[in-house]
Amino acid sequence: MNKTAIIFGGAGYIGSNLLNYLIDNNIFDKYYVFDIKPLINFEDELKSNKVEFKNIDVRHEIDVYLDGIDKVSSWIFNFAAIHREPGHGYNEYFDTNIPGAENVNDFARNTGIKNIFFTSSIAPYGKSMEERTEQSALYPETAYGISKAFAEKTHQQWLAEENDRKLIIVRPSVIYGPMDPGNVYRMVKSLTKGTFVLPDGGQVIKSYGYVFGLIESMLFTIEQKKRLIIYNYAENPVIPLHEMATVVKNELNIKKPTLKLPVWLLAIIAGVLQIGFKLLGKKSDIHPVRVRKAGFPTNIKPQYLIDNGFKFKYGFQKSLKHWREVSPKDFE
Repeated sequence: MNKTAIIFGGAGYIGSNLLNYLIDNNIFDKYYVFDIKPLINFEDELKSNKVEFKNIDVRHEIDVYLDGIDKVSSWIFNFAAIHREPGHGYNEYFDTNIPGAENVNDFARNTGIKNIFFTSSIAPYGKSMEERTEQSALYPETAYGISKAFAEKTHQQWLAEENDRKLIIVRPSVIYGPMDPGNVYRMVKSLTKGTFVLPDGGQVIKSYGYVFGLIESMLFTIEQKKRLIIYNYAENPVIPLHEMATVVKNELNIKKPTLKLPVWLLAIIAGVLQIGFKLLGKKSDIHPVRVRKAGFPTNIKPQYLIDNGFKFKYGFQKSLKHWREVSPKDFE
């Protein structure tokens, strides 16, 4: 019987990084990746059948039979989700994220696998000026946040059915790292060009997590004994946005000035630019909603990991150095 990892959404950013880490460290005997996107950069593993890829849409019944799996030591990882916000219709988040969790649960029931690892989000916490820990109440406000909160409860229903099951739910903050064109990378590029603007002076705390730190936290929690673990992932400690910008400028020797403008003005500018791009028939990542989100704090504390002795290796400066070492092309 093989100790097996089944990764739903495994072709995505976190899923593919996890897969690479698991293979490099020989954590499992066999890997299955289920996704609607193709899996790239694993050609050798696919040829050797160390990794098997199947085009699976979690919105539908998962009719797959897998043989030779150790049901006790194997893990299902559920990363499949609609998450970009804004970027989808209101109903799309509910039509994917909740049925996806239900269908993954059914797959676990049918295969008899006892362990599920679900990637949720900090979005269920909603907006708050105060620090949020795992003990904080959930106040989801967006379709994405509400759907993720429902998906958490859906997986917990599966856990409650049998006493020998285990469920881990991680609520990651903004995740960044090599080859990821996300918020932190856009900040780095904007600072390089001299076009980055600090909303409200950059005093806001925007919790962030380096992808390698997130993966290490996953393996750490898998080794814990509790049947249900719900934990936040963010680096500890985090620094305000203006300090992050300073670290980037010092690390990359950037001399260009950084502007500071109020969020309300940035939102107006973003709205005007968005209209302009639409008139030109072009798409742009500049959006008033994203600007307002950039100016609002997401002060998430990983209290579970702190209390249980997890070693945080990647402060922002150290993660930036590591990122440049493993993927220098990102900074060209």
